[in-house]
Amino acid sequence: MNIAVIGTGYVGLVAGSCFAEGGNDVICVDNNADKVAQLKEGAIPIYEPGLPELVERNMREERLSFTTDLPEAVRRSLVIFLAVGTPTTPSGAADLSAVFDVAAAIGKAMDRYKVIVTKSTVPVGTANKIREIVKKHTKQPFDVVSNPEFLKQGAAVEDFMKPDRVIVGADDPRPAEILRELYSPFVRTGNPVMIVDIQTAEIVKYAANAFLAARISFMNEIANLCEAVGADVDNVRKGLASDSRIGPAFLFPGVGYGGSCFPKDTRALIETGKENNYDMKILQAVHAVNVDQPRRFINKVLGHFKDLNGIRLAVWGLAFKPRTNDMRDAPAIPIIQAVLDGGGSIAAYDPEAMEEAKKIFGNRIQLFPNNYGCLEGADALLLVTEWQAFRNPNFERMKSLMSQPVIFDGRNIYDSENLRELGFTYYGVGKR
Repeated sequence: MNIAVIGTGYVGLVAGSCFAEGGNDVICVDNNADKVAQLKEGAIPIYEPGLPELVERNMREERLSFTTDLPEAVRRSLVIFLAVGTPTTPSGAADLSAVFDVAAAIGKAMDRYKVIVTKSTVPVGTANKIREIVKKHTKQPFDVVSNPEFLKQGAAVEDFMKPDRVIVGADDPRPAEILRELYSPFVRTGNPVMIVDIQTAEIVKYAANAFLAARISFMNEIANLCEAVGADVDNVRKGLASDSRIGPAFLFPGVGYGGSCFPKDTRALIETGKENNYDMKILQAVHAVNVDQPRRFINKVLGHFKDLNGIRLAVWGLAFKPRTNDMRDAPAIPIIQAVLDGGGSIAAYDPEAMEEAKKIFGNRIQLFPNNYGCLEGADALLLVTEWQAFRNPNFERMKSLMSQPVIFDGRNIYDSENLRELGFTYYGVGKR
């Protein structure tokens, strides 16, 4: 098929590249000319394992191209995916201005039947609004479809190529069958393409992310209680995970969730409830616990040092999770900011998020080219993101570099007894 993907962020770039890998002719559109020029040169603006190779191969084989010319891309394509950003407004609602602007531009450019697909995460009711906007600008026939993405950053290519399920929200059989055909190469092992109504498709992505966020916040609440009563959250977690009704996924306590999905989508679902006169009590609590979790972590640091003035702290991990350079709503941000506000200094390292950290903090923190470099003279280490490279470090080397052998483990990746035997003072999450 001929496909246009509007927006070249995490979702758009991965979707466009994977559709091209499936044999389709794909045009990726972005209004940022510099970004498009970089993509044409093979420079990928995000860190996502496997994506550079996918882009390079499909550009070389002329199935994937990049442009700023949205009208031309629309005219050349049957299926048009909207993958533009939907950032959070101050109220918590999703900002749909970019979605609506693109919808109007598509309507103006249409020359025949099109299938317009929302790939961006949008609140229920958005497809109907898109339909009305497009109608104002064209007499051509078209259908609007909701096709939410379920991509984990750090594993997005694999998730797209081998999806657990594909959700297609459509009010007419014709666009539903077009999408089913488009996804057929990716579901050959039998995973379902679920055809549902548009409203269901629009809400299912929010529901999935909010449920996973709830598991994380629930486990953080249990970890906080474990600290209060002297229990060990690791054993509590194992007890929960062994229950077949619960399972092990998303039960690891820490310093809170971040990224482009969980915080934004949870708040947007809360706001959707308000707009429809329903109070989303559980999700309000999920959000509140997550906001508080980095604060609790920094309070442990304050409890140890009493005063951060003049204290030098090393930070391992800046991205909101491993295998990405994304720092949107990363727990590292409020943690670092609290240290700076308290008069402390930060020496930090992350395998992929250093450039993002420079944009956020500028020269207010020191960034080092490796994880050991930032330990020299540090009064403590704050482990914030559980990159694989941090899991089994040379503790003797660490101890020799640090002014004080103190570790605040925000992801519980270290053996507390082993570290104490080595002479470290250790603080975990949900630990005695």
